[in-house]
Amino acid sequence: MDHGIMMFPTDYAIDPAELAKETEDRGFDSLWFPEHSHIPTKRESPYPGGGDLPRMYVHTYDPFVALTAAAAATSTLKLATGICLVIQRDTIHTAKEVASLDRLSGGRFLFGIGGGWNREEMADHGTNPKTRMRKMGEQVHAMKALWTQEEAEFHGEFVDFERSWAWPKPLQDPHPPVYVGGMGPGVEDRVLDFGDAWLPQRVGPDNIGQFEQRAEALQRRAADAGRGRIPMSLFGAETSSEALDGYRRIGLERAIYGVSSSDRDTVLKELDELATLVD
Repeated sequence: MDHGIMMFPTDYAIDPAELAKETEDRGFDSLWFPEHSHIPTKRESPYPGGGDLPRMYVHTYDPFVALTAAAAATSTLKLATGICLVIQRDTIHTAKEVASLDRLSGGRFLFGIGGGWNREEMADHGTNPKTRMRKMGEQVHAMKALWTQEEAEFHGEFVDFERSWAWPKPLQDPHPPVYVGGMGPGVEDRVLDFGDAWLPQRVGPDNIGQFEQRAEALQRRAADAGRGRIPMSLFGAETSSEALDGYRRIGLERAIYGVSSSDRDTVLKELDELATLVD
């Protein structure tokens, strides 16, 4: 099992490039950056973590810009969005950013995506929360067409464009893996429809048995559909020996641990503590 790091890259925290280098030097396989374009000051959507919304949500860099800086500072580290809020983005521009980052990083990009939770943020982008999952599916199918076809076109409910040329193409063949994030009741359907991997979250000793059942059911469905094993990377992994043993038993591809959006010394101390878990 591999081990990754997630941090909200902000204007007051350790620089993304320095974080990436220090993460790679400690043997972690990947670095994951989340996304929030802005946070409306009037918000009814509850913060999933409970309590007040942490400061980092308001100060987060664009993930593709921050990951490009990280790519320039590293040579083997995988660079990932965790997660990219595609439902708030233009589909064609996002396809271009994914392909560009994948090529400039030497094929090291992992495309983690999700539907998000902040309905007021979605609304400012013209996204209807009730249809956001259908929109996300169309967006990914359309991006895959742009990445893999010399002359791509797509006609759907939310995404529509005529035959087009779009380069560069991603370096990874056929494209960077799409990690579908979430734990909602329909996430397995989305993984099988347009995903290449599952990015679940918040799984620890208290609920690992339930998650194991879901993971096994997903793999059975994948096999029935003629697909190979679906990779699974756990976001917000716990560090207890009980949790790690469970993750390995289930066959997780990687565990991803969060570090604080803080100053260099604080973050490096956290990385040193987590590095003891690296296999």
